[in-house]
Amino acid sequence: MSTYGYGRTSCTDQNEDRQVIKFYEIGIPPRNMFIDKQSGKDFQRTKYKKLMAKLKAGDLLYIDSIDRLGRNYEEIQNQWRLLTKEMHVDIIVIDMSILDTRQHKDLMGTFIADLVLQILSFVAQNELENIRKRQADGIAAAKAKGIKFGRPEKELPANFGELIAQWERGEIPTKKIPALCNMSLSTFYAKVREYKALHTIEKQ
Repeated sequence: MSTYGYGRTSCTDQNEDRQVIKFYEIGIPPRNMFIDKQSGKDFQRTKYKKLMAKLKAGDLLYIDSIDRLGRNYEEIQNQWRLLTKEMHVDIIVIDMSILDTRQHKDLMGTFIADLVLQILSFVAQNELENIRKRQADGIAAAKAKGIKFGRPEKELPANFGELIAQWERGEIPTKKIPALCNMSLSTFYAKVREYKALHTIEKQ
């Protein structure tokens, strides 16, 4: 039997140390710790897939909390059944002692554990939806204040119009344009269209 720890943080700027420390305290070797820095919306995660490839019947898997496993209600349920019923792996949720599949194997214990799992996975998904709503509200509020998202617009060279004219006359080879304008060729083409459209409007 091998013991593993699976952890997850939602994005690259979150710190997974708290989960890793708990795994160390339990005695899980570093080679058996799998930490993803990805959203919990599904299970298409690099480290989770590697973990699944290693797990065998009789192994023990620790997770810090059910939302570290995932945040999709149905997929959490499906993965739990896959791990425990089909792969015969035991799971311990550290912050919820009743979710320890080594125990409570009688009918009542199983019923209670399943009920707790359903409630926690529902809460995990509900929190994900709340996070998305807060993000959308925050972005909408920022846009209303004039805050722009994405890469800043590249400034056009002061002589952009003349560069276009020289390029169209064949005086500047296409392959030299990106360096002269400090932009990729695809961006140059897009800026040419914008420039011409703007100056056509100005002439009308």
